[in-house]
Amino acid sequence: MKNSGTRWGVGVALLLFIMIFLPLLAVLLNAILPGLFFGNIQFQGFGLLGEIFHRPLWRQSLLNSVWLGIGTALLGTLIGASLAMVRARWNFASGRLLDAGVWLLLIAPSFMLAQGWVLFAGADGLASRLLGMNWVTAALFQPSGLMVIMALSKFPLAYLTVLAATEWNVSQYGHAARLNGAHPWTVWRTVELPLAAPSIVAGATLVFIDTVGDFGLPAALSTVYRFPTLTYSIYSAIYQSPVRFDMAGVLAFYLVVLLAIAMTVLLLSLRRSRFDFLNARAVRMLKVRPKSTLLLNGVTIVFLMMSIGIPVGSSLCISLMKKAGNGLVLPNLTLEHYLSLFAGSSVDHTQLSFVEGMLHSLTIAAIAAGISIIIGFIVAYVLTFTEFKMKGWLQLFSIISLAVPGIVMGIGYIFVWNQKWLEAFNLHLYGTPSLLVIAVIAGAIPYAVRVQLGSFGTISSSILNAAAVQGAGTLARMLHIVLPLVRRSLLLAVLTAFGTSVFDLALTSMLQPANYVLMPLVIDQAFEFGRYGYATAATVLSGGMVLLIIVLIQFAGETIFKWSDRREGNRTKIQERHTNTGQQGGSPYEFNS
Repeated sequence: MKNSGTRWGVGVALLLFIMIFLPLLAVLLNAILPGLFFGNIQFQGFGLLGEIFHRPLWRQSLLNSVWLGIGTALLGTLIGASLAMVRARWNFASGRLLDAGVWLLLIAPSFMLAQGWVLFAGADGLASRLLGMNWVTAALFQPSGLMVIMALSKFPLAYLTVLAATEWNVSQYGHAARLNGAHPWTVWRTVELPLAAPSIVAGATLVFIDTVGDFGLPAALSTVYRFPTLTYSIYSAIYQSPVRFDMAGVLAFYLVVLLAIAMTVLLLSLRRSRFDFLNARAVRMLKVRPKSTLLLNGVTIVFLMMSIGIPVGSSLCISLMKKAGNGLVLPNLTLEHYLSLFAGSSVDHTQLSFVEGMLHSLTIAAIAAGISIIIGFIVAYVLTFTEFKMKGWLQLFSIISLAVPGIVMGIGYIFVWNQKWLEAFNLHLYGTPSLLVIAVIAGAIPYAVRVQLGSFGTISSSILNAAAVQGAGTLARMLHIVLPLVRRSLLLAVLTAFGTSVFDLALTSMLQPANYVLMPLVIDQAFEFGRYGYATAATVLSGGMVLLIIVLIQFAGETIFKWSDRREGNRTKIQERHTNTGQQGGSPYEFNS
């Protein structure tokens, strides 16, 4: 029987409330009660919330976010769902390449990808100067073009969601329809597509949420194209003079409302859907080799070249060229941009330090990954193996920061931790690296929980119950039973939390301490002031370093796990030999003589 886990559950629930839910609550309260967190409450009804429809910038920011989110969700889901259905049904050579590209896009910071698109499609970009494609600028730097750019970077969310749902073979329903005279297209439209509808809706919702809350794209576009969104207008409100916390609070309120509507649509669609089509005869989809393998491989490679090759390749090309307009010829190639990273540089009296920024960002990401994994491990344990009565709230707290944009969480942290009365307790953390670390931990917790929950679900609770009967406490069961069984997923969770924490532009922009250099801001500031060579070199080198660190840690972890498994196997064999010898009536140590 499961233990209550009340003490552990209350502890992590309170921690998540302070780190995740309280900042969000502060943002919502400030929109209704301006000045609440600064000792000057100015409640004037709900009129301030209605001003978004009368102020041109506020209104345009809301409309841009809504249309960009809807358009990207439709196009990104169309791309992701189509690719997922093809990948689930057919076995082709470039399929693994597609999977790797999807994960690369999922981890890559959106502002880095957006900067690559700007360098490619800008008025003086690679498309016009090197390829003579002058039409690209006007085609991409307008609302529908931005939807295409966003869809090419956000489709992995829909791809992975639909792919997970289409791995089961339910062809018996299609066969029944064919026996009744249905055409293959009719079977797909009336049978297969409706069965996949819940996953398609879920994928579309995730794409919408990620697009509406994205800060990287508008931050990168601000240098070449004016397209205000809610996230960028919130950032501008905080960093203008005078600071407009009321404006930021109102815009953040509507951003949260959009996300809440999207989550409601998702929950309603899932509640109305049927999930009982899987039965005892259901088997995993057996992929077959398509007739047009060459065509399928060609389309996949061209698509990956568009979604990854253009933004990443543009950054790489610019980082190696003395002048972008002179092309990729030998006299124009140089490594001076990479060498300048280690010499230090300044832009508009702002010191840029690649080494210092990279060291700070890696340190914060490492701390956040370590602490978030511990918290995520406890949360996953409580959700899986206990009867804690507040599981629903714990689940909610653990996923809020996954849906709420970093720009909103950053404002909430300012409201909560920029209080004078906290100085008496040495807890006035605003403007210190400690607050940034806490915020990054909060952002990494959902990844830590989601990755670990799957492996926790494979462990039988009877093992833990047997240990509890023998007197093992909760901590002992965590460390000596659960931890060894989920160590590989724990390693994956650590790497995921680390990789997503290094380049968090939204949180670092909102909570950067004075004179404290961080890698995302080094890249963003260099790009903003036209230092494209420096910015792209920093992007390529820092991204390569993070990827190398992840690969090395994963390799080291797998090596240690294999060594441990062999050692445990040898120990088991010795124990078996001891047992067999004892059963034969001899000494358990006689086999050594």
